[in-house]
Amino acid sequence: MIAITLPDGSVKQFEKGATPMDVAISISEGFARNVISASYNDVTIETSTQLTTDGNLVLFSWRDDDGKKAFWHSSAHIMAQAIEALFPGVKLTIGPAIDNGFYYDIDLGEHSISDKDLPIIEKKMLEIARGKHTFSIRESSKADALAYYQSQNNEYKVELIENLEDGTITFCDHDTFTDLCRGGHLPNTGIIKAIKLMSIAGAYWRGDENNTQLTRIYGISFPKQKDLKEYLELLEEAKKRDHRKLGKELELFTFSQKVGQGLPLWLPKGAALRERLEDFLKKAQKKAGYEMVITPHIAQKELYVTSGHYEKYGEDSFQPIRTPKEGEEFYLKPMNCPHHCEIYKNRQWSYKDLPKRYAEFGTVYRYEQSGELHGLTRVRGFTQDDAHLFCTPDQLDQEFKNVIDLVLYVFGSLGFENFTAQVSLRDPEKPEKYIGDLENWDKAEQAIINAANDKGLNYVIETGEAAFYGPKLDFMVKDALGRNWQLGTIQVDYNLPERFELEYKGSDNEMHRPIMIHRAPFGSMERFIAILLEHTGGNFPLWLMPEQVSILSLSEKYEKYAEKVLNLLEKNEIRALVDNRNETMGKKIRDAEMSKVPYMLIVGEQEEKDGTVSVRRHSEGDIGVMTTESFSELINNEIKENTKTFNV
Repeated sequence: MIAITLPDGSVKQFEKGATPMDVAISISEGFARNVISASYNDVTIETSTQLTTDGNLVLFSWRDDDGKKAFWHSSAHIMAQAIEALFPGVKLTIGPAIDNGFYYDIDLGEHSISDKDLPIIEKKMLEIARGKHTFSIRESSKADALAYYQSQNNEYKVELIENLEDGTITFCDHDTFTDLCRGGHLPNTGIIKAIKLMSIAGAYWRGDENNTQLTRIYGISFPKQKDLKEYLELLEEAKKRDHRKLGKELELFTFSQKVGQGLPLWLPKGAALRERLEDFLKKAQKKAGYEMVITPHIAQKELYVTSGHYEKYGEDSFQPIRTPKEGEEFYLKPMNCPHHCEIYKNRQWSYKDLPKRYAEFGTVYRYEQSGELHGLTRVRGFTQDDAHLFCTPDQLDQEFKNVIDLVLYVFGSLGFENFTAQVSLRDPEKPEKYIGDLENWDKAEQAIINAANDKGLNYVIETGEAAFYGPKLDFMVKDALGRNWQLGTIQVDYNLPERFELEYKGSDNEMHRPIMIHRAPFGSMERFIAILLEHTGGNFPLWLMPEQVSILSLSEKYEKYAEKVLNLLEKNEIRALVDNRNETMGKKIRDAEMSKVPYMLIVGEQEEKDGTVSVRRHSEGDIGVMTTESFSELINNEIKENTKTFNV
């Protein structure tokens, strides 16, 4: 007999050789019908895998991320089988599950696949799925695996197998199809009821542009047709909210080929939006004891060698800037933290002076591949709302919690209410990815976990997601469309103070190393604004809108009254403009609606006579007639309701 422990802590006894599905059935037949994958002792297995030792079992359904991963991984196998059947002689490479669906990279050889072929492949996939074929994993020797793919002249699979150790190689079989695979599949193909192939793209083998270009086909699948329908409707809504589309329509930002890819140009309305966001955070930071600093856009190579950024990111940076002086090299700034270390090092500090909190809206530059650039979410030049805190070990816990409070204040003020925290730790299996000694890493990781527990955060732990110099607390925000974004990060760092030899004099009159906290509630201004645009659909909180009010005069005769209303609003610090174009009132209203201006004030003969304005609310229509003073009070009350004061 073996003891199997379930997530709720209960332990069940089974005969050796029982499968995860046997365990699911023992719970209930109804429960078992929803089980689609499993893990045992944190290792992904099949629901048909025989269990031979005591262990911890987790059973996944479609509602779980791991369940979706198995679902989409299985779907990638079915797509590969369908393509092999329809296009004989193609060479398969890899086909993983991704966040939303799956893809497979294929060398099509003499064949070609276009968008018109996708419905044909979908039809073939559904035909295969309806066969309810069982997925099964079998082990293979390295020699047999190599022989199999050498006989097919598939150099891609051969290369993959050559990098595997004998005794670790497995294949997945279903129907007449077999593929090199580690495992993690559905019980059978019949669980897949709805399939949509989304797009075709090019992809280099192993991501290396010197290798063969393959054809990548993206798809997604679901257990119900209704789920696919809802997903496609969500995609249509996402297209409407695409920040690149809204940014153009609202005249916030643009790009220029002459300026360069990935380097956004902020238009007047966008610049004003950024300025308001910066002022909002600066005000909160000032209350929290931060001091603003400014650092240059470039620095000597030696700075980034000292920090470790050159070793980790040097090859991915822009090319060095060489001066007329022989051997002198500068780099565009990839990070603000080394500069802030040098600011701290400018003078001697006592423990009584700490903590020091330096903040900067600092622009940094990283050379992203052109194929990875995407609007404002992936750029080559971006501004971080960066701050670095230098504190004593005794201050670390409270300082970290204070930063959590600041991040939560930012989220609450901007309508991001649905989020989870992620404690990102180092991967102990890959020590080469990190700098610093293990003792400091352990202390830093425990400090973050303690703070997250004390603040009552809903958090998950992700191994291998730490920065190279320290662990971090990332905030994963769910937007209005249910998509997850990483926004805001806090990091504990023992390593940069060591590398820069930072010191303070303790109460014992001895010199000590401060601990460094990195934090950025927005992350980057560019990416944050992109996500905020898509989350709100361009309907920003009233306090943030570039234009809060549009004043529409019925004709030229009432333009002076419109200007009078404008002056009264501006005295109340309300951002407004007068639309005195020679257009119909209907067009003026439509244009204001398209520009997402929150309020429209219509003025004509009766309004001028009575000293009033007719008020329209964006997407709602007329809400009544009122005096300009009453309207100003309405606006300011709404802003007060939507903004909170940051309490230290």
